Amino acid sequence: MIDFDLLKTICETPGAPGFEKPIRDLVLDQLKSISDEVSVDAMGNVIAIKKGKDRKRVMIAAHLDEISFIVTHIDDDGFIRFHTLGGFDPKTLTAQRVIIHGREDVIGVMGSKPIHLMQAEERNKAPNIKDYYIDTGLTGKEVKALISVGDPITRERSLIKMGNCVNGKSLDNRVSVYILLKTMAALKERDVPYDVYGTFTVQEEVGLRGAMSSAGHINPHFGFGLDVTVAFDLPGAQPHEVITKLGEGAAIKIMDGSTICDYRMVQYLKKLADEKNIKWQPEILTAGGTDTAGIQRYGKDGSIAGAISIPLRHLHQVIEMAHTEDIDHCIALLTEAVANLDQYDWST
Repeated sequence: MIDFDLLKTICETPGAPGFEKPIRDLVLDQLKSISDEVSVDAMGNVIAIKKGKDRKRVMIAAHLDEISFIVTHIDDDGFIRFHTLGGFDPKTLTAQRVIIHGREDVIGVMGSKPIHLMQAEERNKAPNIKDYYIDTGLTGKEVKALISVGDPITRERSLIKMGNCVNGKSLDNRVSVYILLKTMAALKERDVPYDVYGTFTVQEEVGLRGAMSSAGHINPHFGFGLDVTVAFDLPGAQPHEVITKLGEGAAIKIMDGSTICDYRMVQYLKKLADEKNIKWQPEILTAGGTDTAGIQRYGKDGSIAGAISIPLRHLHQVIEMAHTEDIDHCIALLTEAVANLDQYDWST
């Protein structure tokens, strides 16, 4: 059963790419009692270590940042223009509330041309990010006293329970932050074969940057990416488009747009899930990428790397949705995978 209050706090705490301090501070506080060592590297990645019996290194990465925006211009009337930090579907932004993190937090709403004033060709055209501005309800003078070019902007949404699911902003990738914290807590009570580096990375949404940096100095022998994936189990989806389904368990990544997972790691995770009666499903995602790529390729010696993914509906939209049982299965699979790494023949 998930700790909803903790997950809610994690999802609602802001952390735009390059501006992860609020969520980083929350994670650091959570790690105090469940890690042997905790540090923050120069780039801002949080690294929590659980010591093992052997000095081989296992890196697990879950990124802290969320898809966001950054202020690029404030006009004399106080309307704010912005640039995206991460990928957005523009049509999902209409009339959505956001928070501009300036000298103090300011609520705003995404504005665009009213449909009543659109020409026929405008109504039939897909919206563009450049069509939007942010309206705070303040005068130009008031806005400029509180907000500056370069301030980050995040979405304003609460996490709620919905049926057997949780629904809100930033489950990409805060659900993985939650899973990694719970895994580190579970591993505290177990003997592990190798040193575990639970790594909460920065700037994933703008190019896997934190994972590349942290893998460079950790130089892991084994690696696990932890991120969400597409669950397109929705009306109108063709069978080959579904990728994963909510409620069908942890997704074991085979490949995505940035990584072909090590076949040995894929086999290991499948075998272990079956042995431990952990519900799982395969994942092949032909576009997009995760920190798995950084773990696999940016250590000095490379690593045997794979990924556990959390199925997510409405990915990279204003709200996202995950199944609570899938979250629990991911924690169970990741915990067992780390604890049993020395029990598998990696030479095959």
